[in-house]
Amino acid sequence: MSLWSDFHQHRGRLIHKWDQYFPAYERHFARFRNQAVTVIEIGVGDGGSLQMWRRFFGPYARLVGIDSNAKAKAYEDHLTAIRIGDQTDRTFLDSVLAEFGPAQIIIDDGSHIMPHVQQTFAQLYYHPSFDSTGVYVVEDLHTAYWPEFGGGYKREGSFIETAKAQIDELHAQYSRGAFQPTAFTAATLSMHIYDSLIVYERGRRVPNQSMMADSNGVRTVRLVFRQSGQAASD
Repeated sequence: MSLWSDFHQHRGRLIHKWDQYFPAYERHFARFRNQAVTVIEIGVGDGGSLQMWRRFFGPYARLVGIDSNAKAKAYEDHLTAIRIGDQTDRTFLDSVLAEFGPAQIIIDDGSHIMPHVQQTFAQLYYHPSFDSTGVYVVEDLHTAYWPEFGGGYKREGSFIETAKAQIDELHAQYSRGAFQPTAFTAATLSMHIYDSLIVYERGRRVPNQSMMADSNGVRTVRLVFRQSGQAASD
């Protein structure tokens, strides 16, 4: 059963998701199904999405919900842990990762307030207990355009503007020294930008080469600009 079908048959606690998220979930989470994966969801709400994730990821998954509302503790069971705290509290987040890490998936469906999203990403994306091949998801980024959430069109500090800068960081090795690679460059294989949703896939970066293949075999065809910004011979 697809996650979309599962959602339509759900009759448990309230789930609130945008419909365009479901294909992205399927695409980026499929490799973790029925694995001993740790999933951290920031923003428990009424607890329905944790029920959905349990069905999707299967019996070996460890689910951890984070919420600032103490009522969310009621949704804890023998397969799902709930920790109550603020998503901008570095000490609290460190304690969750220390208890349950390494995490393979982190989903930020929390306050959607831009400074909160920024602080949480900065704390968790580079955390040593976030798997080096993990997936980080930021949901409901339409709020990046809403002033009441600290957003606004091209407003400095919105997470959309951060993502635009991260596109440059992802391509730092091609800048010919115009700007230097960052921790984001080193940690990130890809960014996937959907309607109101961004998915980051982490992984080990290696120097890339431009290559061609024909009847003469495979060969490199030009200079390669490595992450240091220095040119290397073919």
